Amino acid sequence: MNAWLLAIAVMLTLGMPPCVWAAGRDSAVERLAGLSLATSVVTAVLLLTAQGFGRSSFADLGLVLAVLGPTGTLVFSRFLGGRSIEAPGARTHGNP
Repeated sequence: MNAWLLAIAVMLTLGMPPCVWAAGRDSAVERLAGLSLATSVVTAVLLLTAQGFGRSSFADLGLVLAVLGPTGTLVFSRFLGGRSIEAPGARTHGNP
């Protein structure tokens, strides 16, 4: 086992549980934050895997995920439409 694979093991062991915990929270915004954090961790894991095994295909996957991850977060936040940002039953200034 080389240092790259050891770094992968550490990232998966210490990096993914907070992502799963945040993705399991109750509001949609907190779940979206957990998903976005998991995307960053998996991107780093794929890039480390490319170095550890010497295969560029893992780096290609990591770079594609690095581009598509924030885009997916923006799309999901657009679908949320601000529903979970305020407390239930809270009124805004414009709505009576």
